Amino acid sequence: MTGLATAFRTLAVAAAAGLLAVTGSVAAPAPPASAAPEPKAPREFVALDSVDPTILQEMRYTTAHDFVGEPVDGYRQPLCILTRPAAEALHRAQVRLLARGYTLKVYDCYRPQRAVDHFVRWAKDLADERMKKEFYPLVDKSRLFADGYIAEKSGHSRGSTVDLTIVRLPAAPTRAYVPGEELVECSAPKEERFPDNSVDMGTGFDCFDTLSHTDDPRIGGEQRANRDLLRGALAEQGFVNLPEEWWHFTFKPEPFPSTFFDFPVARRSVAGH
Repeated sequence: MTGLATAFRTLAVAAAAGLLAVTGSVAAPAPPASAAPEPKAPREFVALDSVDPTILQEMRYTTAHDFVGEPVDGYRQPLCILTRPAAEALHRAQVRLLARGYTLKVYDCYRPQRAVDHFVRWAKDLADERMKKEFYPLVDKSRLFADGYIAEKSGHSRGSTVDLTIVRLPAAPTRAYVPGEELVECSAPKEERFPDNSVDMGTGFDCFDTLSHTDDPRIGGEQRANRDLLRGALAEQGFVNLPEEWWHFTFKPEPFPSTFFDFPVARRSVAGH
């Protein structure tokens, strides 16, 4: 009987093995979990060039020519994305400026939260000062949070804030930045600092310096007139300037006054809008 029982057990094991080989129901490993899809923008967001293709775009954070010295997280394509009301207001301002021989140029628009997080990590790394000479020559990096230059949240992430300037037409292209090239202080005279086809605003974009304050009393003459032209053209369309940055404007009322988004800056984020 022992031999017969052993034979039956062997037969049962072999049958079970054969069944598993056929069905794979137990032996097959579980499929890997699929990656979560990237978030998309709400339908209230649009690519600026779909509303006004004449506005110039020089999206700095997709390049190494910014204060961190490298492309910033979340910027997949050099594209300005905004809420539709903000984009349409920029279009109205552009129409008026074109009639006067100028065009708007945007440096940054909607900014994902992951980009803000990148800025925060960079600011905490006090050893990384590769772009100090151009963007914050007079500010100790340890003071960037206390002085308000870096924060853990940004109005840009709500989708109605834009960094921009004015360019006189016809617009000559701005030359490309070459990583590692000699840097010049952003507060230097226009003919000395990194070339920009913008009119002279007194400092370069993203200049961490009190000279960037829109109404700094040291700014006069042509520079003052240019800042006032930009602020006036945008104020007519509902934009409010941040007093500490001549280039920073927020459309009011904001469609999303308390929501900070994190979809990537890419055309797929607003595809079909």
